[in-house]
Amino acid sequence: MTLGSQARSLAGNVVVYASLVLAATVALLPLIVVFMAGFKTRAEFREGGPLGVPVDWFHLDNFITAFTRGGMAMGLLNTTFILVVSVTGSILIGSMAAFAISRFDFRGRRLVVFLFLFATLVPAVTAQVATFQLVVGMGLFNTRWAAIALFTSTDIIGIYIFLQFLRGVPRSLDEAAYLDGASSFRVYRSIVLPLLKPAIATVVIIKGVAIYNEFYIPFLYMPSRDLGVVATSLFRFQGPYSADWQVISAGVVITIIPTLIVFLALQRYIYNGFTRGTGK
Repeated sequence: MTLGSQARSLAGNVVVYASLVLAATVALLPLIVVFMAGFKTRAEFREGGPLGVPVDWFHLDNFITAFTRGGMAMGLLNTTFILVVSVTGSILIGSMAAFAISRFDFRGRRLVVFLFLFATLVPAVTAQVATFQLVVGMGLFNTRWAAIALFTSTDIIGIYIFLQFLRGVPRSLDEAAYLDGASSFRVYRSIVLPLLKPAIATVVIIKGVAIYNEFYIPFLYMPSRDLGVVATSLFRFQGPYSADWQVISAGVVITIIPTLIVFLALQRYIYNGFTRGTGK
């Protein structure tokens, strides 16, 4: 390798690492500012700059205020209930639909898949009037079940992930179970569903993060303060705590912590599981 090629290689590495450092700084700097603001007093936040370090890192009054009087405790409970029920329903409905489409030959199978794809092309806002009337007509308005019913509706992404994994499951397993007298539901429950664990983990992450960050559906269909979720509870800080940005920052930190823990614990499934599913 000549001296010139070595210099070009070194310059390329410098540019690559500099761009990575710049991208990480841009992504992490707002989070660092919000995290430090959560530990500041009102005077520190007003008089110091955004990058000012808190004097007392054990100043937890902002977090206590956000968690209790700010409604974050109730928001976390409501969010957890809605998320667990909705994700469980989405996995069951999505995996069953994928199992039926993948394993059964029936008239109109291609049409069903086409309708799922077509539904994703229709902007959701265009159906909000009809959706709102349906929710009110079923008596679900201003209840947790309104959000659960809307979140549980199967989307093509979950079905697509399950379909890709099912393509890697040999039909011979199904046929052997059928010869032993198993029903279709028994084949799904005892053979197919356990083999879909990587796909289930991927759907849990994708669907769970989407539900956790959702603001529009809870805000529209669950206006009661007692039914607030994490996103709407944080939004309501603009009232009594609109001037206390340190309390709002503490609420943002409380909101971030659960997703950060889940991401760090399951991050391998985001890359490995989804890639395996699309590659089968």
